Amino acid sequence: MRWKRIAARMISEVSALKSGKGFLPGFRVMLYHAVGSRLAHDPYGISVEAKLFKEQTKFLSESPAVDVVRFQDGHAGNSSLRVALTFDDGYKDNLYTAAPILLEFNIPFTVFVTSAFIQSGSKEYLTPAELRELASLTGVNIGSHGATHLPLAGCDDQTLRQELSDSRSYIEDVIGREVTSVAYPHGSVNIRVRDAAQDIGYTRGACSRFGINDESRDPLLLCRCEVVAADSERVFLQKVKGAWDWYRWRERDPAHD
Repeated sequence: MRWKRIAARMISEVSALKSGKGFLPGFRVMLYHAVGSRLAHDPYGISVEAKLFKEQTKFLSESPAVDVVRFQDGHAGNSSLRVALTFDDGYKDNLYTAAPILLEFNIPFTVFVTSAFIQSGSKEYLTPAELRELASLTGVNIGSHGATHLPLAGCDDQTLRQELSDSRSYIEDVIGREVTSVAYPHGSVNIRVRDAAQDIGYTRGACSRFGINDESRDPLLLCRCEVVAADSERVFLQKVKGAWDWYRWRERDPAHD
């Protein structure tokens, strides 16, 4: 795994040199999971140190080249770069560590939760009461991340609809608010999954495929750029600018399925 990370960073350094110092216009969605927690199972290093996360959010809030927007409102606009922050799974630190930092910088964010994780009683995930508290904060939107975190593209039609509808219904009951956004677990999505999400009532969908979204991008298949613990301030800036967008070739674009 280490050599793959080194190779990826080398390619991105070259990409950054070629693209220059500017920011690509469009709608870029950053994908986080946990902030400041030591997770029991974290083979990919998804928990970002709180200090580093604060530096990243401070940069976004102060950069004149970046407009920070809500995920559900974001779209490509003229020559500007619009950035939204999202979190997957529903970790407890989203409320206790990430939220205070984001509120300090007046940055809106969306948390996609898996309903089974919220019901599990695990110390790592939000409880129903904590989820309700998080949803009540200014600028916070709660979305679905499936009922049991199954890869949706591999589900039969009945299971697919249950995963999408049961999670939505459960979250709405907990927070008392309509849920219209979904992040596909494991980035597992194709046109069948996309259409099922639309039929159930979702209007925005988040993938795990790197890239920036222009005005033609399907709002139910929005690309996101993942931020992990190993990302230095330099790498984070590269990801915001688009130097890591080549990484999208790891996955097939679901819009073309």
